[in-house]
Amino acid sequence: MFEDKTLTCKDCGTEFVFSGSEQEFYAEKGFENEPGRCPSCRASRKQNRGGFGRGSRPRREMHETTCSACGVTTQVPFRPSGDRPVYCSDCFSKNRGY
Repeated sequence: MFEDKTLTCKDCGTEFVFSGSEQEFYAEKGFENEPGRCPSCRASRKQNRGGFGRGSRPRREMHETTCSACGVTTQVPFRPSGDRPVYCSDCFSKNRGY
């Protein structure tokens, strides 16, 4: 049904094969555009973005604190205000019943 196509990467200019099975996958997912980058440029670009898709968020700022239950030093993705207990991931899971 789908035949292999040779495309040119818009980043590095090398030719790469857009296989019939990849084309079928694109069609199943409803993707209308062919890939513009070769697999290695796509992987490099994804790694440089931090692995997030379009509209990616910046990395969370982590804050060091002490667990209110066990006293271990831990990091949390929010600035502890001091008026509520803060737990490490193990103690948090125990308190939530997970």
